Order: sequence, then C-alpha cells, then structure tokens
Amino acid sequence: MKKLHLLDSFASSHHGLINFDAAAERGVSRATWHRLIVGGYLDQLYPNVARLWGSPASFEQRALAAVWAAGPGAMASHRTSAALWGVERPADDDLDVILPRRGRHSLPPGVQIHRPRDVHELRPIMRNKVPTTSPMRMLLDLGAVDEGAVGDALQQVVASRVVSPKAVYAFLIRHAKQGRHGVTALRTALEDLLIDGRPSDTELEQRMAVLLREHGLPRAEFHAVVEGFEVDFHIVGSRLIIECDGWATHGLDRDQFEFDRYRTGELVAGGYVVIGCTWRQVVDQPEKVARRIRRAIETWAPELLAHATGARIAS
Repeated sequence: MKKLHLLDSFASSHHGLINFDAAAERGVSRATWHRLIVGGYLDQLYPNVARLWGSPASFEQRALAAVWAAGPGAMASHRTSAALWGVERPADDDLDVILPRRGRHSLPPGVQIHRPRDVHELRPIMRNKVPTTSPMRMLLDLGAVDEGAVGDALQQVVASRVVSPKAVYAFLIRHAKQGRHGVTALRTALEDLLIDGRPSDTELEQRMAVLLREHGLPRAEFHAVVEGFEVDFHIVGSRLIIECDGWATHGLDRDQFEFDRYRTGELVAGGYVVIGCTWRQVVDQPEKVARRIRRAIETWAPELLAHATGARIAS
C-alpha cells in the first residue's frame, strides 16, 4: 500500500511507531487507519498509537508509545526516565508518564500517570528520541516511587557525567518544599555521595592526623612536594606516599585521571611507594586504612615504627 510507505518513513525514526495524528498529516484517513490495523499492517498498542508490523520491540518503543498515548505535553518520568538516562532498572518496572496538566486520563495496566503539583522547570528533554524529564527531576521523582533506588541512580548519572552533584543540589534546594515527595530520599542520597567527594584540606588533614595518632603511626607531612609533584601525605623519613582519592577525582575527569596515572608512575620510578585510599575509607574504615599504612611501613621503613609513639601532621 502506498500509504504504508509514508508511514514507514515516519516510524523508522520513531522506534517503529506511528500515531494517528502523524498518519493523518500523511493523508491517512480514520477508515484507512482502521483497515491497516485489521489487515495486520499496524499493531495497535494504545488508541491512536500503533507499531508498524515487523518493527522490533524495545524499551524505548514502549516508553514512547505510552507518552504518545497520554496526550500532548506528556513525557516519560520517574522509573522510566531513570532507565532512559542510563540507570539500571528492573525489567518489570511499570511505565511512568507525567502530565503537566491535571485532568481525567486513563491508560491500560502497566502505565502510571503522574499529575504533579510541582511543575516548576518541568519541560521535556529528548532522550533516545523519547520526551522525558531532566535527570535532576528524574532523581527527585524517583524518590517518590522507589526511595531506595535514588542513591544508586544518583551515582550512575554522576559517574556518566550526565549531571554534577552541584547541579543536583541546586535543583533540590529549588524544589524542597514541605510535603514534596522524593525530597528526603534525594537529600539522603546526596549526603551519602558527598562523603565520597574530596573534603576540604582542613578536614582531610585533621582526619588523617587523628588516624595516624590513634594507631601509633609515624607523622606525615601534608601537601608535601615529592619529585616535583604535590602529594596528599608523605610519611616523614620514608619513601612512602599516601594519596586520598575522592569521588570527584576518581575516574570522572579524563584529564585528571591521565595526570594522576602519570604522577604515580613518576613517583614509583623515583623509588617511592604510593599507598592509595579513599575518603570514604578514611571516614568509615580508619582501622583498615591504618593497617594498610602499617604494613607498608613494616615493609619499607620498619625503623620508623620503633620510634613512633604517636603521630602528628607536619605543616
């Protein structure tokens, strides 16, 4: 059929889908639309939304079909938006669609319609050719339907550089109204994430000073310059370096990643041993970090332990 060729051109760029409005713009009447469905050329998914016969099924296809079926202004949201932004989600999740305007609307089982009171900054972004909410909005909305998933979702979108923690925090502040669902979950997730971020110099220095002192380890110089590079800590009187990495510096910036590898290589070539730890480990597992440092000292500078009656950070 000649009309079918026109629909195929549209469907090929919309995950194999066609809606009646698009079909009508291409000269397809309501009667012809129904004949195509009855004849098996179109597989009707929702009223006025169909899949072209032979088009492979996909998550994006399901999401776009639900959005179209919900009507003008609709966009994928909550769990569906999370999946579109690259967050791992269960395969049996319901589809979530947000409608900026209130009113009566119903869809078949498996599609959840959300009509928010908070419509500030609610505008669609095309993601894999599906209108969806912004990643910041997604994180806030996800907390309203799957509170326990917000932490992992936040880490995944930050790691993929879709958003920054700073941008998410600013968005949260703008939308943190009393009674707003999802605020508590996102705030908690941000707090957990930021502990992985690099702390201020003062806090890092103080934490390491306490760790070394409480575990009877030798003193360390903070921000020492070794082999022409500034390092986090240098165990005084040894060739041991302690580097404390945070979320913000742990593989998210390619240039920083390359420089860190180059610096470590130069330090090792110069005869230094680099002991790595994370800020989270310093905060949550100080005993584990202390044992790692002690083992390194026992191997490379055992004489220091004989003189260590405590430790302090040398400025």
